[in-house]
Parts: sequence; structure tokens; C-alpha cells
Amino acid sequence: MKMKWVVGIDEAGRGPLAGPVSVGVVLVPIDFDWNLIPGVNDSKKLSAKKRESIYERALELAAAEKLQYSVLMPSAKAIDKKGIAVVIRTAMAKGLASVCAAAQVGVLEVSVKLDGSLYAPVEYIHQETIIKGDAKEKVIGLASIMAKVTRDRYMEKIAQKPAFKPYDFARHKGYGTLAHRTAIAKNGLSTEHRATYCRNIRRVV
Repeated sequence: MKMKWVVGIDEAGRGPLAGPVSVGVVLVPIDFDWNLIPGVNDSKKLSAKKRESIYERALELAAAEKLQYSVLMPSAKAIDKKGIAVVIRTAMAKGLASVCAAAQVGVLEVSVKLDGSLYAPVEYIHQETIIKGDAKEKVIGLASIMAKVTRDRYMEKIAQKPAFKPYDFARHKGYGTLAHRTAIAKNGLSTEHRATYCRNIRRVV
């Protein structure tokens, strides 16, 4: 069977001490014209402004039904309870099912490309895991951008809430910077912190 559709999958926020992990899934026709959304690359290699621009363009293309996408963000609480690998795997399965259903595409009709060490559910028999895939395959790169921008916006939004202001989430997005670790030592953990990731940070009273 000749594939007519390709899906890219990547995640953002696997390593931070706080906030959700974000799993992006993008589905496009196999002959998708990438000139419609120029500049797609590994999200880490792009400026925040460029990521935002590509994200907004992707929303326009999704509204025009030129592509389908899904971003799921399992919470810090879910990560603590189930483990990062489990929540990412579950989110991937849900995201894949969502974009395929939206495009009315069966699991045998789609080629799935995943970044790094990710693997799709076994029923997606046409799948390929690619090291540094977000820089090698544009569909994975777009998935990484959708995941990162969605997560960054979430962290910036919650940073405004009084309970989270001591941590300055808008600046570091929950990653373990010195300033963030110092804030945890001073203020303890918030409801957005991954307790299992913060075990080595001692509270200073």
C-alpha cells in the first residue's frame, strides 16, 4: 500500500522541574507543500519569534484543513504518578488517534515519523524513529514547534498567578536553572512542580 499521509511526533518539556510535558502530533499529506510554512526546523534551533510565527501559520493551515495537529500536555501530577515515559506514550497514542480520525485516515494508511527514542503504538506498522528527527524531517520539526510553543505559552500564562510568581516560570519555563532551583529551596514546591524531579533540592528555611 502506497502511503498518502505522514505524521510527525515530538515532545517538549521532558526535563523541566515544573510544568507539563507537551506532545505534538502533526499529520500532512505525503506531498504536502512545505513552502506553505517556510522555516520549519528543530524548535530548539529557532528563535522564539520564529517559532511563534510558524505556530500561527500552522493554525491557519489547520483551519483550512491543509494539515491536522494535536498537542497534549500531561500534568506534573500525572508525571509524578505514572512516570514521564508512560504519560508521553499515552499522549502520543491519543494524539495519533485524534489527527487520524480528523483526517479520516486509517492506521495502515499513514507513515509515522518520531523523534529520538519515541515509538508509536504497534498498530501503526509504518513507523520510523529518527535520531535528531526534528532537524531532519520537517513534519517532526513542526510537531516539535507546536509542542514547544503550546507549552511555553502555558508556562507564561500560569507565571502570572500569585501562587507561581516566586518561581518566574515565564523566564525559564520550568527548567532547572540556578534561579529556579534557588526559588524552590526558598519557597518549596508548587502544584506545578514535579516532586519526583526535585528530590535533591533541599528547602532552606
